[in-house]
Amino acid sequence: MSNLGGWAGPGLLLWAQWCFPLLSEHGWPAYLLKCPPCPVPPGLAWPALPVERVLSPGSWTKEANLRHRRAFPGAQPAEVYVDVPENYGGNFPLYLTKLPLPRKETEGQIVLSGDSGVAAEGPFAVDPESGFLLVTRALDREEQAEYQLQVTLETEDGRVLWGPQHVLVHVKDENDQVPHFSQAIYKVQLSQGTRPGVPFFFLEASDGDAPGTANSDLRFHILNQAPSQPSADMFQLEPQLGALALSPEGSTSLDQALEGPYQLLVQVKDMGDQASGHQTTATIDVSIVENTWVPLDPVHLAENLQVPYPHHVAQVHWSGGDVHYHLESQPLGPFDVDKEGKLYVTRELDREAQAEYLLRVRAQNTRGEDYAETLELHVVVMDENDNMPVCPPRGPAISIPELSPPGTKVAKLLVEDADAPGSPNSHIVYRLLSPEPEEGAEGRAFELDSTSGSVTLGAAPLQAGQNILLQVLVTDLGGAEGGLSSTCEIAVTITDINDHAPEFTTSQIEPLSLPEDTEPGTLVTTLMATDADLEPAFRLMDFAIEAGDVEGTFGLDWEPDSGRVQLRLLKNLSYEAAPSHKLVVVVRSVAEPVGPDPGPGATVTVTVLVERVVPPPQLDQESYEASVPVSTPAGSLLLTIRPSDPMSSPLRFSLVNDSEGWLCIEEVSGEVHIARPLQGAQPGDMYTVLVEAQDADEPTLSTSANLVIHFLKAPSAPTPTLAPVPSRHLCTPRQDRGVVVGGPRGDPDLAGGHGPYSFALGPNPTAQRDWRLRALNGSHAYLTLGLHWVEPREHVVPIVVSHHDLVWQIQVRVIVCRCNVEGQCMRKVGRMKGMPTKLSAVGILVGTLIAIGIFLILIFTHLTLARKKDLDQPVDSVPLKAAV
Repeated sequence: MSNLGGWAGPGLLLWAQWCFPLLSEHGWPAYLLKCPPCPVPPGLAWPALPVERVLSPGSWTKEANLRHRRAFPGAQPAEVYVDVPENYGGNFPLYLTKLPLPRKETEGQIVLSGDSGVAAEGPFAVDPESGFLLVTRALDREEQAEYQLQVTLETEDGRVLWGPQHVLVHVKDENDQVPHFSQAIYKVQLSQGTRPGVPFFFLEASDGDAPGTANSDLRFHILNQAPSQPSADMFQLEPQLGALALSPEGSTSLDQALEGPYQLLVQVKDMGDQASGHQTTATIDVSIVENTWVPLDPVHLAENLQVPYPHHVAQVHWSGGDVHYHLESQPLGPFDVDKEGKLYVTRELDREAQAEYLLRVRAQNTRGEDYAETLELHVVVMDENDNMPVCPPRGPAISIPELSPPGTKVAKLLVEDADAPGSPNSHIVYRLLSPEPEEGAEGRAFELDSTSGSVTLGAAPLQAGQNILLQVLVTDLGGAEGGLSSTCEIAVTITDINDHAPEFTTSQIEPLSLPEDTEPGTLVTTLMATDADLEPAFRLMDFAIEAGDVEGTFGLDWEPDSGRVQLRLLKNLSYEAAPSHKLVVVVRSVAEPVGPDPGPGATVTVTVLVERVVPPPQLDQESYEASVPVSTPAGSLLLTIRPSDPMSSPLRFSLVNDSEGWLCIEEVSGEVHIARPLQGAQPGDMYTVLVEAQDADEPTLSTSANLVIHFLKAPSAPTPTLAPVPSRHLCTPRQDRGVVVGGPRGDPDLAGGHGPYSFALGPNPTAQRDWRLRALNGSHAYLTLGLHWVEPREHVVPIVVSHHDLVWQIQVRVIVCRCNVEGQCMRKVGRMKGMPTKLSAVGILVGTLIAIGIFLILIFTHLTLARKKDLDQPVDSVPLKAAV
């Protein structure tokens, strides 16, 4: 490898170097430097360089190693910084850096000084020939990490000619130090009951390499555990801190552990998480000891106790090692704990100021983490019989299901008296104060044992939802005169059971009317049901239509937690099929009913009346289209609007938005004509109007359709006259028949051979769907049905005829009907004139029946009056009948 470097400029030298890679004894490449002779400008001189020198690659990273500098006497050089690897294993001397010494002609000697003893016998020197700073032996960073040197050029009498040049040599650390533990064998005690993950011992290790570097970055690991029963992973070791703790698995298995100690082989390794590095091992003997961290019994202390203070009152002990005790008092009191776990009271207590104290003692490691649960110590300040019995704090309400039998246990009062246990001062009796028995009730709702304080249910019934507060009077001295008493309270709640069936708020709904065209999904009515149970789970209801809906016309929609149910229509109604519906809706509880008589599900009857709906009129097409030349004269017929059913009620037609006034429509026949010349219309334009049709008998019933007019180019010559097409009938379903549309009559262009006519269906989508048109020759076309079934009625088919530049439209009338086997059209027979309608016939029949009824009423009335008159006459006025 070769390299050419240097600078060119005024007063500077240009030189070249060649580097040849060599292999040193340590395996990293070294380089051979050769400097060929270079021309030297006048007044300058090259420093003498060795012909061959093996240098470390790091020594060539500094600028000073790669450049020749001019010497400027009197200039103060900058400090030079040099890194030297620790324990360098190459050849010595090792050239470090070239110093910026003045030119060789300058008189004087190079003086190297610095740290104590460095100049005389230190590892550094300066090559006077080349000006290189060199080191003569390997350096140890642990002995000295930095060297402060300075180089001067001095005369023999000590006068400084140049310098000082400060040089800072930093020894780069190498991982040459093996970490070591503070002890080879550690003995540790581990108490049963220690929390998993809480460190109970901290390993100590050190490394002589540079702090803060990977060389001294230590990691701790557990290599082996003996014995490995009951689990091979009883312990866990925090890698960076060396904190030894019980693993979760070891915590659950510690009670079954062997009696002997556990031996842990632990390792410490430098270089952090890297695979390489130095390592050392140590042994930890972990002895499992019995857990002495047990709950403490309450301590009774007499107030104003005359003893020396601090006075020992209790003792706690954590059997594991390295423990620190921490004491808290609630409320704050005169208590303390020493390092041996002894609890002290530090001054006299005053019961009137504070009767009880709760002491909490913690066993912690050096990091303030609790080894186990906090121990609590109750301290009771004793007095003579001036303490009333203490009731237990009232807890949450006790739940008793309703309908529970008498004798069911409710609660047991545990009352304490601060006086001496077993003495008359703490002999307590119980008496139930409330609730009092109700008047006329058979017994009480609750019974109380005066000795034990047990509360049970009595004979009086209780209702769900009742919240009862029991008040019990507790008296010491066995209830004797002069005893102190307290009133204890027990909250009792009577909980609900599912002993009630849901019921509707009404059993009958007034008849509801729905039009038969009501859309499915419409809400018919909303029903309400209630449940006397209190528990929300017992109030969940299920609804169903029990009767009256065989076809599934109706459905129910409800939320389980709501008593509201919506009756909705699911299918279309039909007045003819069912003019009314009588629905029976039943409601039941979702949960299984319990109790002596929950009752059956309740029902409600809903009557739905179906209103008959007369459908609006329908036209024979959804929309209409016609094409006319812009020159079409006024009065020309465009098309006829007809109802879809010729036998339906007559319609009245009108145009709604004929803004230009170009069109008019016959009110009765539906014929649409050109009302006035189509001035302003352009070929290719479209004109849309709305045709409205009303039922002549029911004006409120109407329908509408769009009529789109396409304007065509005016013909340049008179429109030829097409052959008339007689009205023909076609059979549906489709048969092999059609209608021939004739060509022009007397057309000179066609006779002269100027080209045929072309036929096409008009731009009406319905016509293009229902019909097919094909050319027969140059003057005729054949019109047939396009579908297998077309509605039987008279159809007007628009056909566009074109010839050269002329285009016009004709209307072909075709009657579509059902046919017999002979292909003859079967027409629908209409009502004969003079014949009564169904409505008139019913009217005549009803009138006749009414007349007959009136006549019969008159006859019976007359007979009744005549009989009454005979009864009112005297007996002797009646002639006797002579017997013959």
